[in-house]
Amino acid sequence: MTVRVLIVDDHPVVRLGLRGMLDAYDDLRVVGEAASGDEAIALTGTTAPDVVLMDLRMPGTDGATATAHIRQKHPGVRVLVLTTYEGDADILPAIEAGATGYLLKDTPIGTLTDAIRAAARGETVLAPPVAARLVTRMRAPTEEQLTPREVQVLGLVARGLSNGEIGRELYIGEATVKTHLLRTFAKLNVNDRTAAVTVALSRGILDSPRG
Repeated sequence: MTVRVLIVDDHPVVRLGLRGMLDAYDDLRVVGEAASGDEAIALTGTTAPDVVLMDLRMPGTDGATATAHIRQKHPGVRVLVLTTYEGDADILPAIEAGATGYLLKDTPIGTLTDAIRAAARGETVLAPPVAARLVTRMRAPTEEQLTPREVQVLGLVARGLSNGEIGRELYIGEATVKTHLLRTFAKLNVNDRTAAVTVALSRGILDSPRG
């Protein structure tokens, strides 16, 4: 069986490198490349991939949102996230959106190709750090857990976005953003955005910013 793969990443060099590596395998076939979430949604309909190799942070529609659209319109297509980010703000929305797996970009090529084949079979594939994150959250006290959307909103706060900018990025109203933040403040026992981000970073709910 040949697994048809759609590569989604906003960096041309990354797409070129992935195509070159995957094309070396007889049972893997790259059927298209997308530079954004919107392109990924459109190309999934025209190229009929078995697996979409999905980056998360891209201009316009992000990877988690694109994953949700793809899974809704094409339930037979598997989405395998391939990203540099391993924080809850990225992992949880992607898993909630229906991603079959979540790998990091430092994954060895042999592990990646095995994961693509496994994803095509409908198996869940998680990088060890990601699996550890999910287990930690499951074991955390229920009253302190943030919902995936609250983590996503807080992650955007950490990136310096205003409530209005967060609302536009997530396609929700500014009032809804404020509601998510107020609930987050209550769960983390803080009174402002800065304190919420600080506590979330210290608890590993959010990843520390990378240069």
